Amino acid sequence: MQILIRHGRLLDPESDTDRVTDILIEDGKVTRIGDDLTFPAPYRREVVMAVGGGGDVSSDDSMEIDASGCWVMPGLVDLHVHLRDPGLTYKEDIGTGSEAAARGGYTTICAMPNTRPVIDMPDKVNYVRFKAAALSPIHVMQIGAITKGQKGEQLADIRGMVDAGSPAISEDGKSVMNAKIALEAFREAASLKIPVCAHCEDKNLVNGGVVNDDPNAKRLNLPGITNSTEDVITARDLVLAAETGAHLHLCHVSTRGAVEMIRVAKAHGVHVTAEVCPHHFSMTSDDIPRDNPQYKMNPPLRTPQDRDALIEGLRDGTIDCIATDHAPHAANEKFGSMKTCAFGIVGLETAVALTVTKLVEPGILTPLQMAQVMSTGPARAFDLMDQYGDGKIAEGNPADIVVIDPGQEWVIDKRKFASKGSNTPFDGWKVRGRVKWTICEGEIVYHDEPGN
Repeated sequence: MQILIRHGRLLDPESDTDRVTDILIEDGKVTRIGDDLTFPAPYRREVVMAVGGGGDVSSDDSMEIDASGCWVMPGLVDLHVHLRDPGLTYKEDIGTGSEAAARGGYTTICAMPNTRPVIDMPDKVNYVRFKAAALSPIHVMQIGAITKGQKGEQLADIRGMVDAGSPAISEDGKSVMNAKIALEAFREAASLKIPVCAHCEDKNLVNGGVVNDDPNAKRLNLPGITNSTEDVITARDLVLAAETGAHLHLCHVSTRGAVEMIRVAKAHGVHVTAEVCPHHFSMTSDDIPRDNPQYKMNPPLRTPQDRDALIEGLRDGTIDCIATDHAPHAANEKFGSMKTCAFGIVGLETAVALTVTKLVEPGILTPLQMAQVMSTGPARAFDLMDQYGDGKIAEGNPADIVVIDPGQEWVIDKRKFASKGSNTPFDGWKVRGRVKWTICEGEIVYHDEPGN
């Protein structure tokens, strides 16, 4: 299919482009960017308004999308997703998670390895790769575990997993508590030139905590998790990165202390990148109304001071990207008290709206900066820009593109999620900014039709 996107506001941070223009897509690639473009041959065409939707997107040889009033960005990249496949597919699977991602504007997602069994060897990476090739409309990359079975005792076959396609390694869901083993992992990652994605949590300091350790923990009568739980491992891993020259990528940063340490480390030349999640810049512990499992996440919602530090870190470039930490669970696992239910919320289908509503509309980020932290930044962090063409819209590049209507108001309704998980505290929120089209390698993988 040939696709002509007309009159959209092209936001491409790699070329520092922010202007209204047209984009022509042929044979899966962007072939022309310019004004008043036309199809190169007299194909049958159907003009479809990006705002308001409508039209049959599958029957014609070509399609013209009127993107007037919309933002046209490189396809979004999420470095931190839980697809629960293999072994936990009652929560999510590669097919449903990928569909949720496409609805959210993502054309590339990176899956964490804390599945059952753990992704700790090449054949398990290949399982995900082959299944994604068959079922996913978008690019799925499988991150490998740092240690065998994520037990923290012996390194996994890191080199083998990288050869099988893993872009990074992570022990996500926990930290490698043994500093000697962690150091070995950093050295191996440095030799392979891949990031170590760190979930920074000193398990000895958690002590049964389920919410942030502040006055709200007392109000809710729930045990708290201190900032030091995250900050101690953040400091350790920054030291290991500095010593080994490895690339450290810090997952779901949530404390003001961690932001400041990252800022200082970057100033001293440490190779570190970092992500923040929409829930951590959209809410604080003040917003937890009661003992409600939908608000239980790890790291927990922190104080307004922590949230403000995260936002400033995004604004000034200390934090490189936004990632969802999409963590679907079955309904019975998010029921009862926060003391006993599972950690985590879903995020793929709400990230764009929360970013527009909480960061762009208030003037904290420009639309171009939003494209930077949701597409170009994460692609660059994992070296996907040069290897796979992610994160930029350029002639000759694969056509991975998202079209967003920034002005559309809508209400988040978890019953309409494509994800199997509906565990979210944002149900019923009125937000602005809606994904209208997601295009992956020139194929339309999502179209926001009435009723979605």
